[in-house]
Amino acid sequence: MTKPFQFKTSDVSVEKRETVFQGFFRMDKLWLTHPRFDGRDMPVFTRELFIRGDATCVLPYDPERDEVVLLEQFRLGAMGRAQSPWLLELVAGMNEEGETPEEVAQREGQEEAGLTFSKLDKICEYLVSPGGSTELIHLYCGRISTESAGGLFGMEHEHEDIRAHVFSSEEAIAMVRDGRINNAAAIIALQWLQLNRTRIREGWD
Repeated sequence: MTKPFQFKTSDVSVEKRETVFQGFFRMDKLWLTHPRFDGRDMPVFTRELFIRGDATCVLPYDPERDEVVLLEQFRLGAMGRAQSPWLLELVAGMNEEGETPEEVAQREGQEEAGLTFSKLDKICEYLVSPGGSTELIHLYCGRISTESAGGLFGMEHEHEDIRAHVFSSEEAIAMVRDGRINNAAAIIALQWLQLNRTRIREGWD
């Protein structure tokens, strides 16, 4: 059996590329070809690509109280589903040029929830929707105290309207289980917490 990852970026030939939309985000159209697994070349085909920069997401966690902070806000992409378009999510923000993911985490923690992370544990990096988007998520769990957490936050000039909620870890994990939390970053982070909770509570190294 041939092992995976036999092809690289250099194996893809982009015959033509043009920007078809430029607004808050960008959309490009590409004409491309690449080798097939059976040895033939793929005929030239077109794809639209959503150009979106990397982002950083953080699950704020208090290991002493075994509580998390989740943010409730309106999300247009959830409109038209059999659910509320107000979702429970992580602290999150787009990475600006020159910023490290850890710097983004601290900036967004302050802006969106009034939180400062005393420690950040890297969970993973993942591609959000690689079939049509460039976005990569840097995912963390951040140590906080929930003693005075919660309230209303957000940058008004960015049209943010955010309510920060404090939940027990058990309640948050239960909301993943029953589908009330159904966005990828929050699901991955809370499942990671479920697996690593005991280690973190015994001593966050």
